[in-house]
Amino acid sequence: MLPLKEKDKPIIQKLLVAGCCARCILRFCCVGVQSAYRQPEQVTLQEMQAFVLKGENEKVQDPAAAASTGEDNNSHDAAEVLEGPPCKRVKLDPGDHADPSEDEKSNLGESQVCVACLGILQDLCGTNQAVKIADTVKAQKYEFDSLVLSISLPAQLCVREHSCWLHVKKEVREKGLVLDKDDVIQVKEAFKWIMQSLVAKELGGVAVVGKSGFEVGVEFTHPETDSDCHFLAKVCPDCFKPTKNKQSVFTRMAVVKALEKISDDKFLKQYPCPPARPACSCVPQDVQCLHVSVFIAGRYNKFCRSLPQTPWLIDGERRMESSVEELIAAPILTAFRAGGFNFSSSGREDVDVRTLGNGRPFAMELQNPHRSRLSKLEMKELQETINKSSDKIRVRDLQIVTREAMGRMKEGEEEKTKSYTALVWTQRPIQKEDIGFIDEIKDLTLGQKTPLRVLHRRALAVRQRVIHSMNARYVDDHHFYLRLKTQAGTYIKEFVHGDFGRTKPNLCELLKTDTDILELDVESVDVDWPPAIPE
Repeated sequence: MLPLKEKDKPIIQKLLVAGCCARCILRFCCVGVQSAYRQPEQVTLQEMQAFVLKGENEKVQDPAAAASTGEDNNSHDAAEVLEGPPCKRVKLDPGDHADPSEDEKSNLGESQVCVACLGILQDLCGTNQAVKIADTVKAQKYEFDSLVLSISLPAQLCVREHSCWLHVKKEVREKGLVLDKDDVIQVKEAFKWIMQSLVAKELGGVAVVGKSGFEVGVEFTHPETDSDCHFLAKVCPDCFKPTKNKQSVFTRMAVVKALEKISDDKFLKQYPCPPARPACSCVPQDVQCLHVSVFIAGRYNKFCRSLPQTPWLIDGERRMESSVEELIAAPILTAFRAGGFNFSSSGREDVDVRTLGNGRPFAMELQNPHRSRLSKLEMKELQETINKSSDKIRVRDLQIVTREAMGRMKEGEEEKTKSYTALVWTQRPIQKEDIGFIDEIKDLTLGQKTPLRVLHRRALAVRQRVIHSMNARYVDDHHFYLRLKTQAGTYIKEFVHGDFGRTKPNLCELLKTDTDILELDVESVDVDWPPAIPE
């Protein structure tokens, strides 16, 4: 039996006449028992009709008792329900179980679509919809242990629910009953209570829970009643402001905000109470599946002086056939069957700079992966696949990490150190003794104005950077190797050639001759992340 109480009868009678479905009436009666929503809607309606009819029959049999309790008004209301015109008559005969035929619907002069939920808790909330959801999930071949079911509702449902609420509010107050709008069960909650077990069954018993990394979204629209919200924009214009990412200003949040501001009197002047009967139910859109991102981390070496870190496009035209990002990402995307990715690293090297030593830390966010877990062996095999795919790069310490761990790569970005080796050319002939003083320089502070070569993508500023140590190795009259340990973010090329005086001091000033950089290698990026994986 339904967990209904005597105080619910006037609400039931009022909403039955208004055109609410049985499940929506349960919502307005604040029934929080999930099993009550899971039984067939027609069965719920029959039990609800029997519940009301039982009380009215008892009043007819004992009129004195009815008079003593002052409930004549309820009997009168019930009589109106039973004896009203055909278009408003509600059948309270518990034996009348059959769905109305098309002729009967025509005789009633109205559709049977609920005025509150627009059919969502009627025909759109059952086995057929569960099969559709399950078939979509199966077809997209996601791997998951559990899923969360989400639902997107048309904004006008808020307006219709508010109208129904005002419709019963007067009745509730007249009867001296207490009912808070916040206690009314939301359509979303009722939908999930009904559908979760049905979807789980269709998917072979997989857990449908309140929180999961895999989300299956169901969206409903109802074009017929789209204009239901429009009057709110005139009454509460501040609540509806256009945004770039929204096709309509009538978002659910905007409508809720407006309904909180509008007075009952203003609402009733602008919108019918109860709402008008719709001609058709909501339209279910395509089921959407989305898995939370998976995060991959590792270190990479770059051995090629003609390979950019990311795709190199100039004026929309590609300049290099590949990039570090693409060489790493392609096998990973395939393994996880992800829909897209974001690549980031601890700094970046120029296209003509190699990254040696233990490599540069990098991380990838894999968007909407259809596969979210790989074993340690599978990750090792994936790393080998990447390394065999090209001799231009090499990856190590490849592993799955958490979103929170991603932040460690960027922690203390300017405090960490990096080591470089540069092949330097000097205009003036030099001897070994001419560069000996370089080894003695410690913690040299530079003022580096944004280099000309990156001015198009970095703000103009003078940045203080520190070269912690340097040592020079003589090669010949015009060449020597310069090894540097610097603060992260130091522009090495600009320190060597001066960048037309934009970096001070610079190597040209120190050696009192023009210098330039011919080759540059990153020897180490001193970030203790991600954790090393033994070979």
